[in-house]
Amino acid sequence: MKLYMSVDMEGITGLVDATHVDSSRHNYERGRQIMTDEANSIISTAFDRGCDEVVVNDSHSKMNNLLIEKLHPETQLITGDVKPFSMVQGLDDSFTGAIFAGYHARASMKGVMSHTMIFGVRNIYINDVVIGELGFNAYVAGYYGVPVLMVAGDDGAAKEAEALIPNITTAVVKESISRSAAKSLTPAKARELLQEKTAQALANKDLVKPLVPPQNPLMRIEFANYGQAEWASLMPGTEIEEGTTIVRYQAKDILEAYKAMLVMTELAMRTTFC
Repeated sequence: MKLYMSVDMEGITGLVDATHVDSSRHNYERGRQIMTDEANSIISTAFDRGCDEVVVNDSHSKMNNLLIEKLHPETQLITGDVKPFSMVQGLDDSFTGAIFAGYHARASMKGVMSHTMIFGVRNIYINDVVIGELGFNAYVAGYYGVPVLMVAGDDGAAKEAEALIPNITTAVVKESISRSAAKSLTPAKARELLQEKTAQALANKDLVKPLVPPQNPLMRIEFANYGQAEWASLMPGTEIEEGTTIVRYQAKDILEAYKAMLVMTELAMRTTFC
């Protein structure tokens, strides 16, 4: 078995606000240590349960958060920025399955630090399906025929995953009280849970089907304000839906849609306020 893992940060145990996930803030070093420990819990279990290869993609912010010197020695780590496929860089049809760890709910759902790529996105739609980072990444995995076997994070991420992917295993390490407060497991208990759930996910791998994306998907991104939509619509092939802050893009496949989403959200972050 060959396992792919994408590791975000907002869904890690005990992390509840920007001080834990922003490299300039005082709780960040604690946060990245807990993040690395949680990744190791999954990686070690995967090797113990028969995986021959585990590739881990650091998927938060500048994507250089995981402490490589403390990872399981057999791990292959994809780290750094810029990546053409961001949170799913390196994923292809050679993998048996994927695990998403440290994940959070999409912007329009209740969840700890819930958002979708940038804080200016309200919703992303693929055809008529509303998705967040989790859903978009799962569609890319599905394009390659790779099932997402497990999602670990807060309860919002678990609900989103279960609605999209039948029979998926979820590991809830914290329950949202508000967007910046949670009832959380301790890191020690979270690691136990992650080991148990990883073993379960690998045992049930044949029960989970890939989330196959539609052909020629229409992607629509709803931004928080019109200025963000204006910037995003500078990308060729896009247009703003009249009377809204939604920018639409007709893609040839989900990979093109994903790259377009990255460009559009990067452009939208250029908006300034007077």
